[in-house]
Amino acid sequence: MIELARVWVQYHKPHWALSDINLTINKGEFCYITGPSGSGKTTLLRTLNREVIPTHGQVFVAGRNVGQLPDPKVHLLRRVMGIVFQDFRLLPHKRVFDNVAIALRVQGIPPRDLKRRVFIALRMVSMHHRIWDFPSELSYGEQQRVAVARAVVNNPAILLADEPTGNLDPELASELMGLFQEINRQGTTVVLCTHDRDLIRRFGGRIVLLHEGKLQPRGRT
Repeated sequence: MIELARVWVQYHKPHWALSDINLTINKGEFCYITGPSGSGKTTLLRTLNREVIPTHGQVFVAGRNVGQLPDPKVHLLRRVMGIVFQDFRLLPHKRVFDNVAIALRVQGIPPRDLKRRVFIALRMVSMHHRIWDFPSELSYGEQQRVAVARAVVNNPAILLADEPTGNLDPELASELMGLFQEINRQGTTVVLCTHDRDLIRRFGGRIVLLHEGKLQPRGRT
């Protein structure tokens, strides 16, 4: 499903954000990318959705060589993945429904099917009752749930999440992790960046540990 082969990423000389990363994530896995701030977690995640193109090496996602994908074809890659950001990135002047529906509208999904899929996604995260509210009317936890609904409304094969619990209290973080695990049980490959070791210990799964842009030996918890 995901493979990084000798991937190096450099933003500013002489420092490397990622150094010689070799990593395979299989279909259906739940994988944590963890490490201290500045270790390269977010950079690694961004190589998967082609937000960052490696300086050296190759990245393969769902059978596509990401680095060789021309700009007009990038949307095809992103159709197979959902992305959850720490800062939500909801459109403040759009209602919950429109925030979740935006990816489907871009694809030209018919209105009746679009409404059904948006409602199903919001019901999955227990936010269907807030469908006509604006983001400013929601709590942090509710906004994050809407962000998850937006990420999964397209039934993605891969879900990427960058520090999704970073702004949440422990109880809400646990609820969100339970939701990610349920999405994973339904067959979606989940790659989640976090520095919260306690959360990882409580929920378990494969761990990929980064330090100063390099992979460190690590197993399962």
